[in-house]
Amino acid sequence: MNMKTNRKNKKAKYLILFLSMMICLVLAEIGIFTIGRKKTGSKEAERANTAASESGITAEGISESSGSDTPSEEQASSGENSGDEKRAEAESETEEIPETEAETGVETEGATEIKEDARIEDCIRKLTLEEKVAQLFLVTPDSFMEFYGFNVAGPATQETFNEYPISGLIMMGHNLDNVPQIQNMNANLQSFSLERIGLPMFIATDEEGGTVARVAGNGNLRVSNVGNMWDIGETGDAQKAYEAGSYVGGYLRDYGFNLDFAPVADVLSNPDNQVIGVRSFGSDPALVSSMCRAFSHGLMEQGVISCYKHFPGHGATAGDSHKGYAYTDKSLEEMEACELIPFADAVKDDAKMIMVGHISLPYVIGETVPASLSYDVISGLLRRDLGYDGVVITDALNMGAITAEYSSAEACVATIQAGADILLEPYNFRDGYNGVLEAVKDGTIPEERIDESLRRILKLKYEILDQMEVE
Repeated sequence: MNMKTNRKNKKAKYLILFLSMMICLVLAEIGIFTIGRKKTGSKEAERANTAASESGITAEGISESSGSDTPSEEQASSGENSGDEKRAEAESETEEIPETEAETGVETEGATEIKEDARIEDCIRKLTLEEKVAQLFLVTPDSFMEFYGFNVAGPATQETFNEYPISGLIMMGHNLDNVPQIQNMNANLQSFSLERIGLPMFIATDEEGGTVARVAGNGNLRVSNVGNMWDIGETGDAQKAYEAGSYVGGYLRDYGFNLDFAPVADVLSNPDNQVIGVRSFGSDPALVSSMCRAFSHGLMEQGVISCYKHFPGHGATAGDSHKGYAYTDKSLEEMEACELIPFADAVKDDAKMIMVGHISLPYVIGETVPASLSYDVISGLLRRDLGYDGVVITDALNMGAITAEYSSAEACVATIQAGADILLEPYNFRDGYNGVLEAVKDGTIPEERIDESLRRILKLKYEILDQMEVE
């Protein structure tokens, strides 16, 4: 009797289970249960993102193709119902599904950063130590080729670059003859770099406008000089600074440049200062900050990287670091209230590159070492205190403030130890290069310290490369 009762109970349970499953299927078909579908959609999006990452295809591209060519999950599950009513229902349900960026199939900022970091780390692993060190240098072509008057990038240049695949070159006025010559020279240089190391080259110049304009100051080139930044600053109109930056960026881009050592972010707080003078936008730090930001944005929107200079502020000095020792007697508090403001604002604006000058700050760091060689200034004041993690480049290391006290090797090693990423124009490039290379080999500079700078440099170079591929 009990056995018969148990069998009846089991049959009843199976019948109830079967009916429950059928009811769930019916309810799911008419769209009542959507939670499970949302979760499935989320998993599908995750799988799509994973596949995209492994194959090199962006998740955004996958999302676009599945919207046009691939049936949606709802359409696949109800393929036998192909009428207009069913399609409308599927579209309605699809609208409910994406609740997060991951579920939309659109590549998030975090995913992009991960892929970018992977590309950078892969490049660093492939570079030899010699190639890594070379990527820390940006020099004049005359210094690189060891003769004055460079204006053609031919086989000899390529041979030298193959030996020293440097980060970039800075063109001076005498390197620029006419438009076809400049364009051909810069195009060849880029091709040498891409072929040798798979990375673009920084091709730079000083094009501030006014008294410092390597391109506009050349009578053979058909561009106008935007004038001194002081005159633009006096208008109080940041739009004029933006227009100047955009104009300069436009012709630099057309000529094959991708980096401009501008704007001048120095606040002219010392009226006796002669080295900066009318190169500055003015003596009001808030004005200088807004003008620099506008000029920088004008450059960047034309595809040219801007470089704020000369941290921590050359406008307070009486000396000229081109010729020798230059210092400010201001305290840190005084500088924070004036000279540092444009640079602090540049950091907040995600400036790509900042140039550190050779100014000494004895009342800030307690010694007379130039800022460009000071750990307290670069790693302390700029990176730790202001929070800057972009590329730091030195002012030219062939200036009197450096050469009077340091050899090229000593200056380059000290600058890397201080926290700089790119060494601009040491007095003797090869001595500087060999000095850094030996310092890494003997453990004076850890190789990880070189890699740290390379991560910043490569991040910027891959942005250039991506832009080149789009164009």
